[in-house]
Amino acid sequence: MNLKFLSMAAAVLLLAACSSDGEDSSLAASDGGYNSGANAGSNYGANGSDISSSSMQGNVQPGSQEDLAVNVGDRVLFGFDQYNVSSEGQQILSRQAEWLRRYPSISVTIEGHSDERGTREYNLALGDRRATAVKNYLIAAGISGSRISTVSFGKERPAAVGSNESAWAQNRRAVTTIN
Repeated sequence: MNLKFLSMAAAVLLLAACSSDGEDSSLAASDGGYNSGANAGSNYGANGSDISSSSMQGNVQPGSQEDLAVNVGDRVLFGFDQYNVSSEGQQILSRQAEWLRRYPSISVTIEGHSDERGTREYNLALGDRRATAVKNYLIAAGISGSRISTVSFGKERPAAVGSNESAWAQNRRAVTTIN
């Protein structure tokens, strides 16, 4: 399943890279293939149209990592050297909180990441601050802190390889994963 998820994520990122409208990718990222999940776990598709749960994104298993990624959004992006949650990130995290309320037995780990710039130690600390900011948002939204753990990978696990703003914007993130 992880290979299937990675293949799907790679395909979505490839499509997102091909459809640039000239906006700063860190600002446009929530709609550019980062699984921001406009249908928010409700019965609304990415274009706002009403959809039934049986037609949501093919055969996605409800309550799975793929469900979270495809139908809700599993990642929040950050600005350069930032760990505050943007308004776009808040929308994603509100959907994640709703999804976690729907599946009360699921626990998650928030992975904090950074781009390649900066020292290893600095980026580990920044990744930790990003993961903690996401955790704090989910707790404030009513999710028990005992269901949420954090880990920082700093710059060690890039989502996109490259030394350019496009790659850096994709790597400045916090990813919610099911335990």
